[in-house]
Amino acid sequence: MIKIEAPGRINLIGEHIDYNGGYVLPGCINKRIKVSIFKHNKKYNSVHSKTLNEKFNFFIDEINKSSIHWHNYILGTVDYFLKKGFKISPFNLEISSNLPIGAGISSSSALISAVAKALIKLFKFKLNKEDIIDSVSYVEKKYLGLNGGIMDQFTINYGKKNNLIFLNCLDKKHEFVEFDLNEHSLLLINSNVKHSLLHSQYNERVIECNYVKSVLNNFHKNNKHLAEYTLNDLEKIKELINHKEYNRAKFVIEENQRTINTFNLLREKKYDLIGDMIYKSHAGLRDLYDVSCNEIDFLVDQMMKNTNVLGSRMMGGGFGGSILNLVKGTLNQSVLEKLNNKYFKSFGKKITPIKIKIVDGVREIK
Repeated sequence: MIKIEAPGRINLIGEHIDYNGGYVLPGCINKRIKVSIFKHNKKYNSVHSKTLNEKFNFFIDEINKSSIHWHNYILGTVDYFLKKGFKISPFNLEISSNLPIGAGISSSSALISAVAKALIKLFKFKLNKEDIIDSVSYVEKKYLGLNGGIMDQFTINYGKKNNLIFLNCLDKKHEFVEFDLNEHSLLLINSNVKHSLLHSQYNERVIECNYVKSVLNNFHKNNKHLAEYTLNDLEKIKELINHKEYNRAKFVIEENQRTINTFNLLREKKYDLIGDMIYKSHAGLRDLYDVSCNEIDFLVDQMMKNTNVLGSRMMGGGFGGSILNLVKGTLNQSVLEKLNNKYFKSFGKKITPIKIKIVDGVREIK
């Protein structure tokens, strides 16, 4: 039996930048999806999600997109290897997880990465991390209809304990930077507003940004990605795009620069200034990129009132999910209970606080 675990990820800053050709600053977290797989003598493949308490079977020669969403993560991953010409015989796959679904911490990429690595190990495919990253992109585009970038799958496969990855999403050049949390902590707060990137405006943002990129490239006679341009470049085409498109591009250019600045501040361990960058990131996501929601904004506003919270912002694709908080020391339980009471009174939902550490990426469990 092969056992694999794949972590979720946070992104300190650089949201919606991976598909715009810029910089991100993510790391893996100690919430994981675990899979176990073995060959069996049945004619079909068996999949069991212990977390969802659901099972399904499928035949290798009859792989089609399923109407049940989570099935497609498995089907798409198997299909990726078959399309590459690899042989797969019947197997039994079990999945368990303590990684919240729809919380903006990349449970989708973690699941695909875990299944891909499990299949590679079980059938002894001569493949590596780059192939796993490629498999995630394939499943997201072909089976999930998501036009995302590479940040999630790259982080989950290359993550390093106590380090964030300063990643150039254009060429995958990257540098690890130590994230010292001895005197600080990271706290995720799940709003429990379930988001689905498929049913949100995520792909619409991709289209908007690609359109502005094409206008910039035509005007400046270039072939660059949106994040490579400057605000001065953007101002020169302001009359050629509408207000909404201008705001989207303005956010991307500013967020990319904030990410570069945060990387430099992280090396200097200037956590107060990093917190300011995180708050500015949320303001841009809320006001310019328009991917936040009332519940998330409420939580960030509450965090701003606490002097121990250096920075807070929505994280992930948006429209729900979690907020990421950089905290001086830790927040005591009474603070979180008061926040939960206020949140419940306003929205009829409860929050789920998740204390996190930065850990290694996907790995085999011996």
